[in-house]
Amino acid sequence: MPYYVHGEDKPDVLAGLIENAEKHWSYMDQYADRLILRGPTLSDDGEEHTGSVHVVDVDDRAAAERFAYEEPYWSAGYYQPLTVVRAVVLVDRPEDAPRTLVTAEWAPVEAVSPRFADSELSFLALLVDDDGANSVGLVAALTALPEEAAGVVAPVADLLSGQSAMLITSHRWQRGGRS
Repeated sequence: MPYYVHGEDKPDVLAGLIENAEKHWSYMDQYADRLILRGPTLSDDGEEHTGSVHVVDVDDRAAAERFAYEEPYWSAGYYQPLTVVRAVVLVDRPEDAPRTLVTAEWAPVEAVSPRFADSELSFLALLVDDDGANSVGLVAALTALPEEAAGVVAPVADLLSGQSAMLITSHRWQRGGRS
């Protein structure tokens, strides 16, 4: 069962992230075959690390929370509160090189999985409540730059939610993993 996990960096943690990078990588290696999406969020100019995103396939919420809260960067106190939400993956083109990660949030509505095609989307997952009955948002990775990405994703969010998304955010992003 996929879960979306997002940790936003606290201010001034770059030195600690670098110092603990091998611990982070070793931890992620344990999940390598279960990571659907992973990578850092970056500042608008692409120069600074601002957080970390993972979509991990685990058995249940408890396993997703263990994954999130045992991660070395979280354990060291480098992240602000984590987001852990169940996800239903609709699009996954790992060969694409997205530049932006967009999230949208809305009031819970009955979950739907429409069929559509959008060549700019490299990854799209519907965020749902724990029983999968209601959607609460989405996460998408795409090739558009951050200033354009929200406009690309908004119609998809509106379609999936049946309403206008309450909050859409975009972050410069890149796929991660050991080189």
